[in-house]
Amino acid sequence: MLKLYYSPGACALASHIALEEAGAAYDSQAIDLRKGELKTPEYLAINPAGVTPALQTDRGVVTQNAAILAYVAELYPQANLAPTDPFERARFNAFNGFLASSLHPAIGRLLFSRPPLEGQARDDARDLVLSKLQLVEDTMLQGPFVFGEGFTGADGYLSVFSRWSRQAQLLDPERFPKLNAHLDVIQSRDAVRRVLQAEGISPV
Repeated sequence: MLKLYYSPGACALASHIALEEAGAAYDSQAIDLRKGELKTPEYLAINPAGVTPALQTDRGVVTQNAAILAYVAELYPQANLAPTDPFERARFNAFNGFLASSLHPAIGRLLFSRPPLEGQARDDARDLVLSKLQLVEDTMLQGPFVFGEGFTGADGYLSVFSRWSRQAQLLDPERFPKLNAHLDVIQSRDAVRRVLQAEGISPV
């Protein structure tokens, strides 16, 4: 049995969506950031990095959304959560890598720095996030899903950051029509609605 450790509304939402879309048999456990549960000895024994997601398998723990998305796609090929063609699979991995290494750090710094960014530092961080969202809008998002007509794990992952962006009033509908349409499509999916309900959060 798989078990996903996640923080509600955080980036682990991507892995949670993938498991639900795959029809996987899994358990889940919420880890409360505000209560410091990421740093407890019990959780650090699962993921010494002290972050979510972490996916417990019968062979050990898999961490990092990009790795979990690839693992779930391999484990449940019938769900078509990743391309099977080698070149398209490489593009899938590259897109998820961009989210993990480029968009996530940028938007995380803007929204979650403690103490909060102010003045020019905040303006610069906002401009950087908007430039990365623009890159996705203009060159990466085919529509209606990331890779065209079919949902993949990349769609759930992207929706994490477009969701945060909409909540922070960064996702202007005129500037980012494709990203807004994509988020609406993802949030309308039955599996995604189940995950949002399970995490105690609502569509935005």
